[in-house]
Amino acid sequence: VVLTRRAAHAFELAEQALASVLLQEPVRDMDAVVVSVAGAFRKGKSFLLDFMLRYMYAQKEAGPMGTPGPGWLGQEEEPLQGFSWRGGSEPDTTGIHIWSEVFVVQKPGGKKVAVVLMDTQGAFDSQSTVRDCATIFALSTMTSSVQIYNLSQNIQEDDLQQLQLFTEYGRLAMDEIFHKPFQTLMFLVRDWSFPYEYIYGLQGGMKFLEKRLEVKTQQHEEIQNVRKHIHSCFTDVSCFLLPHPGLKVATSPSFDGRLKDVAEEFKEGLQQLIPLVLDPARLREKEINGSMVTCRGLLEYFKAYIKIYQGEDLPHPKTMLQATAEANNLAAVASAKDLYYLKMEQMCGGHKPYVAPAQLDERHEAARTAALELFRRVKKMGGAAFSRGYEEQLETELAELHAHFSRHNEAKNLLGALRTPAVLAGAVLALYLGSGLSGFVGLSVVAQLCNGLVGLLLLALLAWGYIRYSGHYRPLGTAIDTTAGYVLEQATALGNTTRTDTAGPPPRPPPDKKGQ
Repeated sequence: VVLTRRAAHAFELAEQALASVLLQEPVRDMDAVVVSVAGAFRKGKSFLLDFMLRYMYAQKEAGPMGTPGPGWLGQEEEPLQGFSWRGGSEPDTTGIHIWSEVFVVQKPGGKKVAVVLMDTQGAFDSQSTVRDCATIFALSTMTSSVQIYNLSQNIQEDDLQQLQLFTEYGRLAMDEIFHKPFQTLMFLVRDWSFPYEYIYGLQGGMKFLEKRLEVKTQQHEEIQNVRKHIHSCFTDVSCFLLPHPGLKVATSPSFDGRLKDVAEEFKEGLQQLIPLVLDPARLREKEINGSMVTCRGLLEYFKAYIKIYQGEDLPHPKTMLQATAEANNLAAVASAKDLYYLKMEQMCGGHKPYVAPAQLDERHEAARTAALELFRRVKKMGGAAFSRGYEEQLETELAELHAHFSRHNEAKNLLGALRTPAVLAGAVLALYLGSGLSGFVGLSVVAQLCNGLVGLLLLALLAWGYIRYSGHYRPLGTAIDTTAGYVLEQATALGNTTRTDTAGPPPRPPPDKKGQ
């Protein structure tokens, strides 16, 4: 579950769950392909995605360069499992879900990409407001590389009107970055009843779509604008016509997805549709502002986008643009920090020995420079002034990491670890000698005072050892370390002053000949 209901008509991001999927070690730095299905409720979105899962698992079994055979649809008696779905008139999916496994697919050129399948809550049920529907649809469209718009029987005018908010955002984004903000939009028309006009499949769908999106002079300006904006905001727009799955699928309360109950025409349609969307040669990586988005970056976009939907009103498209720029810059900051961390870890990580502070600082400067160069090299939205704040944030976080590595490195210094007991032992020895000397010359009060201090210092030394061994009473241990450090600093400063005074004033320069 990516997005859940926090309260009535409010959503929150399941950040930990999403991170556990997108930040897995094999896929987190791979470019992401996000296939999402959105549309009205009770139109078979989850049902369709489960057939996509069957295709992906069949492709996984076929190997990196293999192709699923014709039997990928499954056995005739095999129930359909995967994303939660059921028959009936009540909605089933709430929020946004992604499949817990990210599929690694090798494209024909050899590049490996991470394929994420996304399911969305159906729009316009009896529990959701228009704002809820807009939130789900917007998040789905803005984070996917392939958005399948799941419709029933036809493409109606209200279906196109629902896209208007997102096309307005796309128009504004194009004014800023001169790139189409969204990638692939596929109108999937289910239960198509007019194959004698436009045949099932992609060919008939494209002809039907061309007719439906035609701009005519007699149309109202708003209707014309919606059609124009769809093409101006999506890189690729297509349409697929799918037949009805059969009477038993629609009316049987016991239907559980077995292929034997599904109409042959529908199964033939799936054999064309699913490979059309998921074939490795056709996969489209998620892009924002011309830059590929990794799984790690996708997490940052989700985190940024959800913030703008937690207010009271529907967001203005400008707000969406700002959130996109924020997520884009945060993703660049995360990548730069990872580079810095990797370089520093190679030198002074947990398994590495103690490094001289000067050498550590030198490595820090080199890693910091490399991280900043990576940040500046990445294409970012919002302009230079907007990105400057994130660059400053990056420099602050790199300084904090440097301090962390310095402390970690100092903890490996054996002499540093023994500083406190050495100071305490030295003080005990000095006071012991002072006590003996004072007693010898008859200063018994001073000798007793020295003996008392020796006892206190021995107790402090024993306490310090117990704290280091057990981990208890850490504030007391910190106080002992701080006091010992202060005493050592004062003694060092006193020694430096004494050496300076002993050396005397610097020699005077020889007098000038004219002065002679």
